[in-house]
Amino acid sequence: MKDKVESSPCAGLSSIKQNLLEDSKEENGLSNESSGMKTCVKEEGTDEGISTLNLIFGIKDPCAIGLSTCLEVLKKFEARIIHLETRPAAKWKNRGDDLEWFVKCDIHSSYASMLPTALDKVADDVRTVTEETFPSFPRTLQDLDKCHRLIFKYDPHLNEDHPGFGDQEYKKRRSFFTKLAFNYKSGDILPRVEYTTEENATWKQLYKTLHNLHSEYACEQYINSLQLLEEVGIFREDSVPQLQDVSNFLQERTGFTLRPVAGLLDARDFLACLAFRVFPTTQFLRHPSDIMHSREPDCCHEMLGHVPMLSDKEFAHFSQDIGLASLGASDGDIMKLSSLYWFTVEFGLCKQKGSIKAYGAALLSSYGELLHALSNKPEHRPFDPEVMAVQPYQDASYQPVYFVSENFEDSKDKLREYAKKMKKPFSIRYDAFTRSIEVLDSLQKVKDSFSAIKADLRSLCFALDKFCQNE
Repeated sequence: MKDKVESSPCAGLSSIKQNLLEDSKEENGLSNESSGMKTCVKEEGTDEGISTLNLIFGIKDPCAIGLSTCLEVLKKFEARIIHLETRPAAKWKNRGDDLEWFVKCDIHSSYASMLPTALDKVADDVRTVTEETFPSFPRTLQDLDKCHRLIFKYDPHLNEDHPGFGDQEYKKRRSFFTKLAFNYKSGDILPRVEYTTEENATWKQLYKTLHNLHSEYACEQYINSLQLLEEVGIFREDSVPQLQDVSNFLQERTGFTLRPVAGLLDARDFLACLAFRVFPTTQFLRHPSDIMHSREPDCCHEMLGHVPMLSDKEFAHFSQDIGLASLGASDGDIMKLSSLYWFTVEFGLCKQKGSIKAYGAALLSSYGELLHALSNKPEHRPFDPEVMAVQPYQDASYQPVYFVSENFEDSKDKLREYAKKMKKPFSIRYDAFTRSIEVLDSLQKVKDSFSAIKADLRSLCFALDKFCQNE
């Protein structure tokens, strides 16, 4: 395929392409004069007369033959493919293996309107877009099965400074958890694990040690949720919680669910999961030789750090908003959103009753950094998304800077204002009933969204009237 991708759009007109052009004109009742299109091409080595097209089309049967036929049309028009990628097709969303294709290509301006017509003969729903609407992003829960790109920053199989690098039994155990995660598909029952005596001992020691700190340093929302998790028996000192039990609890409280993951995910994939109120969660535990701190997100970090906060409705909204802002964002914006996530969900502080408390998961699951963050050693700055998005952070040592929120409602409002400034050629809406993402790319879709909001407002107004009548 290399010749097709790198061929110039400025090459001489072939007889095959000439026939295609003439056929297209005849079908549309156009001549060279009436169409206003020239049949000549620009000279080699110049950029005059070149147009860039962004095309989206569907292939109901995404086999090699279907795609190759479409690429053959592009070749005959001597289009130079700049970018090519796929995503699940919205039009056939009830059939999980159907795809649509996005192609960005350079083509001589003389043929810009002819190429879509020719492509329409071999493809479905061919359309051009004025701006590139990708990077692609998941639209349904099932699409999250493709969000599994891992970052191997700190791994017992690869990094000599990992405490489990020389421990062969620990490596085997980690491989077992990796297999569980990669075999999981949306809709499956979350895998239950029979944790070893050593793993339960690691959990117990960390649980007891941190529990003594949480009452003094954790925010109210965290403490209340942790107590409830203990009351219903999901969190116990003597055993590692099971993902399915925790996921059921979260779903009832805030609509969040868990899915197993093998390790640290690529930022784009991780944030995309949050958009669906899905939290990727590891099931392995840190090495027993270094219990009080882990540079990778292990099960202790997920359970003791993230789960209690995800049980709070305001914080759940805040977490999802970061995920929704990431969908279709540029690589640069993903980096900024990652920093925002780092300084809030992982290392966030907030004001409560005249004191500064921790709500960040990395703090609440780390004995040393929790004490450091709330000491007079680091710098405490006010919550400001513009500043946080470009603030460098440390992933191998304690943070020198932490940001303090007034409250979660204020932070959520500021985050949404920040997200509005991100340049994306479309708007989206999360459908909580179907747990899917809808791109608002037509007036009718916007009207439908307003109708749904109006129905909710009528219910709220009715409830308010009842309340006022009873006063």
